[in-house]
Amino acid sequence: MTPKSPDAVALTQQLVRVDTVNPPGHEDGCIAPLADLLSAAGFSCRVHDFAPRRSSLVARIGGRSARDTRLPLAFTGHVDVVPLGSAAWQHDPFGAAIVDGRLYGRGSSDMKSGVAALTCAAIAQADRLRDGPGLVLIFTAGEETGCEGAFAMVRDAGAAELLGRAGALVVAEPTANAPLVGHKGALWLRAQATGTTAHGSMPEQGDNAIYKIARAALALEQFAFETPAHALMGAPTLNVGTARGGLNLNSVPDAAELGVDIRSVTDQDHGRLLQCLCTTLGPHITLQPLLDVASVYTPPDDPWMQRVFSICAARQGAMPLPRTVSYFTDAAALRLPLGMPPVLILGPGEPQLAHQTDEHCHVHRIGEAVALYEDLITDWCAPSQVRTRTP
Repeated sequence: MTPKSPDAVALTQQLVRVDTVNPPGHEDGCIAPLADLLSAAGFSCRVHDFAPRRSSLVARIGGRSARDTRLPLAFTGHVDVVPLGSAAWQHDPFGAAIVDGRLYGRGSSDMKSGVAALTCAAIAQADRLRDGPGLVLIFTAGEETGCEGAFAMVRDAGAAELLGRAGALVVAEPTANAPLVGHKGALWLRAQATGTTAHGSMPEQGDNAIYKIARAALALEQFAFETPAHALMGAPTLNVGTARGGLNLNSVPDAAELGVDIRSVTDQDHGRLLQCLCTTLGPHITLQPLLDVASVYTPPDDPWMQRVFSICAARQGAMPLPRTVSYFTDAAALRLPLGMPPVLILGPGEPQLAHQTDEHCHVHRIGEAVALYEDLITDWCAPSQVRTRTP
């Protein structure tokens, strides 16, 4: 008999009270209790570390039996959180206090409430899953700094084998429980310029790298993408987020750099984009990719996505409108090794509160998410469910 599913709000509080600010991460403080809960419910669990105390978890139940060879459903979420920022918090960022129906704390929306809701729904449905197509839970470390934990698992042959293939993937990032069909990709670059140092009183004897990188920044401000706007994702974007150069005021700087954040739309070729940027900036600027993750998009008319919209409409009283988000998720790392399944982004957190001071999650949305995840599991396990992918 499967143990009683834990309370999702209480589990959210337990996870928020663990400091997993990345860096340094220390996600093992969340992964260990999640693995204990899921193991007790009959899930086969494997912890994967890509560095000391940087733990991810793959938990699996049921699937690919002689009676049912359908692909499992996969859920994913990350347990690392971003730094607190310089502004003072009114509520303890690791206190998980509930005030006026809001659960406060770093990671409450992004995305420990989603992880808790996934866990509770999976445990509640364990008996159904055991003899059906099955479920795979993938909880990751290091998502906030470029999906490090997910990519590490994909590169590890043993962990990749444990991941296996999935028929669909649900990402519990914050969406206020609205079903989203995709997200933009990300291409992060370091643009570098070099020069020749000289005394600040004799600048004509040097070659100022800051002037070069400043001209590059102005060129990037005017950069026009070849790719047109996507119907749901909108236009690709470019932002210069950091600028560094020079060591002291009275010297000509011989090195300077920019940090560039590009968010791409579906079918946009990052390689082609990098070539265009190199041409635009010219030979005095070098570009080094720091992060390269593809966009994720499932057409709204995908048969499974249509079922998801119907499930959400039954719970929420209105048919959802297809939407996407600009942030990226671990689906960018996991989708290909899972067999390119359709991807749904749906979680109880408030997207506009992610990374904010006094981050919080509305308590009622956590229970709503558990119910929606259970509905998705029930629908996935139904014998009449038509799969859009085959093994």
